[in-house]
Amino acid sequence: MQLTRTQSLKKRHLRVRKKVQGTADRPRLCVHKTSKHIQVQAVDDLTGRTLASATTNSKEFRGDSGAKACCNIESAKRLGKLAAEKCKAAGIESVVFDRGGYVYHGVVKALAEAAREGGLKF
Repeated sequence: MQLTRTQSLKKRHLRVRKKVQGTADRPRLCVHKTSKHIQVQAVDDLTGRTLASATTNSKEFRGDSGAKACCNIESAKRLGKLAAEKCKAAGIESVVFDRGGYVYHGVVKALAEAAREGGLKF
């Protein structure tokens, strides 16, 4: 039986999640992307709380221009820096990166590198 794209993604994500777990000291920085937007969250898995989050759909990401953001490498770089700023404001210095079943390439890689440049350690 052939798996659909979403079933394959969920299978890969579960494989990643077996090895990656976030704590209060070192939360999990999880990535979710669609064809139009990217979302990033810093999650403490022990309590099940989201400590910080950023998305390309938010007003603070779009700024005054109000232009629609999309899921590309430039947006991922800006989002990575915004996520790093929000994590720093929440008192988070280091995280565990959860690529969410996506290949560490393109948008996911750009987001991770920008978060590192923003000051997060992982």
